[in-house]
Amino acid sequence: MGLLVLGLVLFIGIHLLPVLTGVRNALQARMGEKAYKGMFSLVSAAGLVLIVIGYGRAPSEPRLFAPVPAAVLLAPLAMIVSFVLLAAANMRTHIRRALKHPMLLGVGLWATVHLLANGEVKATLLFGAFLAYAVIDLLSAVQRHAVKQFTPVARQDAMAIGAAVVLALLVMAFHRHLFGVPVVPWGL
Repeated sequence: MGLLVLGLVLFIGIHLLPVLTGVRNALQARMGEKAYKGMFSLVSAAGLVLIVIGYGRAPSEPRLFAPVPAAVLLAPLAMIVSFVLLAAANMRTHIRRALKHPMLLGVGLWATVHLLANGEVKATLLFGAFLAYAVIDLLSAVQRHAVKQFTPVARQDAMAIGAAVVLALLVMAFHRHLFGVPVVPWGL
């Protein structure tokens, strides 16, 4: 469980630097923008690797609570929406313009559904941490008015939705092979 916790601290900690604008700005000024971005990427990657290894090695027991049946039932639909939000966040979409922070909303939705659909200690730690991150970063982004102006392009909405639906269906189909848990009856 220690590797999982360390990975979460590194990955989420580095992603919360924008919330601490003074710290982030000081680091960028001292390191330079390229070095700061390189350090950000390396710490993120190391954190992600530790999360994956730590989650895989962490015991499945004990169970803190029984999975919420509604969350299990709604998870496939919620994941499609979450994937669309994540894809739309990095494109000039009407979705991004309307929601302002679709990535954080997508991460929050993903984390909430997975948190409620599990109940194991390791899952509660993982998804609870990502949910807390999404809420903190969303509140900070709204407070900082961290929204980039752009002109949306309908074609990019279509691309985001199409690609996200295909990717979400693939993840659901292979979820048992990827994560050890079947999530749809038609999964492989």
